[in-house]
Amino acid sequence: MGFRSAKPRAERLLGGAPAPRAEPESSTLRAFSLLELIAAADEPPTLEDLTRASGLPKPSVYRILQLLIRGELVEREVSAKRYIVGARVAALSLAVQMRSPLRRERRAILSRLVDEIGETVNFTMLDGNEAVYVDRVETPAVVRLHMKIGSRVPLHCTASGKLFLAHLPPLAARRLLRAGPLKRYTDRTITGVDALERELSKIRSSGIGTDSGEFLDGSVCLAVPVVDPRGRVCAAVAVHGPAPRMTLRKGYGFLPAMRRAAAAIAATLAPATAGAPARSLRRVI
Repeated sequence: MGFRSAKPRAERLLGGAPAPRAEPESSTLRAFSLLELIAAADEPPTLEDLTRASGLPKPSVYRILQLLIRGELVEREVSAKRYIVGARVAALSLAVQMRSPLRRERRAILSRLVDEIGETVNFTMLDGNEAVYVDRVETPAVVRLHMKIGSRVPLHCTASGKLFLAHLPPLAARRLLRAGPLKRYTDRTITGVDALERELSKIRSSGIGTDSGEFLDGSVCLAVPVVDPRGRVCAAVAVHGPAPRMTLRKGYGFLPAMRRAAAAIAATLAPATAGAPARSLRRVI
């Protein structure tokens, strides 16, 4: 059996994403099709959800899921009995974006943005409970902040990180923030959950993540979302620079150019992984 019997329920499970294109002819393709369903779901699906959406017999779905779990491609939320993508898939998703054939086009967009605004810009995505610098173009200015591609930064005190947190479901963000104490990096780091939730509410309204010396003393950063075709925040374009050359007020003047760049970059994302970082974050909540 394959996916020909998938009902409209499959579309709801996939959040509007296309159902698998053809009936798989091998156990490998069936496993991959189930993995696609889990990755595309707006909320982690149950065994029953996957059985209805796939059209496969329930015992077959269960057996495939156990294989995927053993391979660390899928994880099961014990309390909710739901399935989420595993650590290996999240890592693969990030690697695909960092080495995508379209990276040259994305980097050209970032380079044009640097030429326009004169400060360093980053393309960031979520991986677990951190934001990762997937791509980065430096300003030609002598004084600048040095961070390498692949650098990881915390969520609660960075512009991109707070932007990602703000666009998680409120309950999911709250559970993540209350998983442990929020580390203080500078005197400006917000370490109170209630205070940070108020900050996230403002970010949801404005669509702008900010960091004024919260992660690194003397640095100022702003971030805007990159939105996938399904309307989900899947990445961010951020600008940062050293104070006093860079200020939040100056950064607000960069927003139109940053938003144009974010819209252009959205078209370069590999379709199979659009939105995946948000799902990988569910692994830690």
